[in-house]
Amino acid sequence: MKNRNPLVLVHGIYDTEAKFNTMNRYLTNLGWSVHCINLKPNNGDGHLEHLAEQVANYINHTFASEQPIDLIGFSMGGLVTRYYLQRLRGVDKVHRYISISAPNNGTFTAYALPHPGIKQMRPNSQFLQELNQDIEATLNKINITIVWTPYDLMIVPAHSSQLNIGKEIKLPVLVHEWMVKDRRILEVISEVLSE
Repeated sequence: MKNRNPLVLVHGIYDTEAKFNTMNRYLTNLGWSVHCINLKPNNGDGHLEHLAEQVANYINHTFASEQPIDLIGFSMGGLVTRYYLQRLRGVDKVHRYISISAPNNGTFTAYALPHPGIKQMRPNSQFLQELNQDIEATLNKINITIVWTPYDLMIVPAHSSQLNIGKEIKLPVLVHEWMVKDRRILEVISEVLSE
């Protein structure tokens, strides 16, 4: 088996690292060293920048500076990881990045609550405008895969997960929550991480 980078998984809103139990088991059985982070607060009360700092701190304290890693962000975790990559020099550390059902261009469901982190996920929020203005200049430096489902009812409209950069994989998974445990997703993730 060839050398594989350690893998860090970052969950979405209201989730914990337990969200990745199925994916973690699947990838660990295939030989990956999988690491999960519990973001706090996980309910949108905190700004996404502060959650990204937690990701940066975890990665900086867990891995040697010369150790490349692979990174997966699910849902809100997709925006948190993008901020880490684009604003906290994560692109210098990350080899492969997979975004799964992230509201990369916002989601109308973020109008449901007025919490700071949730407001940042609204379409055309200042946070997203700033993050999306230099996608190519920052993210072109690493291997990127965007995975999304056209049936997503949490990311509305579903195509908001698209980024028009890297490789895009659209899978007909029926429920947002299944995007981290559907067998097709797990197979795609293992293939992408093996490239």
